[in-house]
Amino acid sequence: MSYANAVHPSTIQQWIDEKLDIQKIKEKLESLSLDEETIMAHIQEFKKRKYAKRQFNGFICLGLGAFLGFISCTLTLTNPIPELYYWFLYGLTSIALIIIFLGLYYVLE
Repeated sequence: MSYANAVHPSTIQQWIDEKLDIQKIKEKLESLSLDEETIMAHIQEFKKRKYAKRQFNGFICLGLGAFLGFISCTLTLTNPIPELYYWFLYGLTSIALIIIFLGLYYVLE
């Protein structure tokens, strides 16, 4: 059992910052003459970190959309400015739904 080929978090973060794709990472690791198991461990950790960042952004969008939807609902029910009733009801609610669906896309993909 070899501990010399452990996955280094700084290396994974560097690959994310450089926006490398999986094929380039695999070529880079093969040039270091690592075994197939170690290469797969590195690629798996890279995917995990990359998708975690995307999922975090998705949850931010979900929260923002839910808050915007709540504000839209509150403004529609209280009707503080009657001239803007339809803008609150249809416009703000539509924007909130678009942001929520964007967040769902990021979280579920």
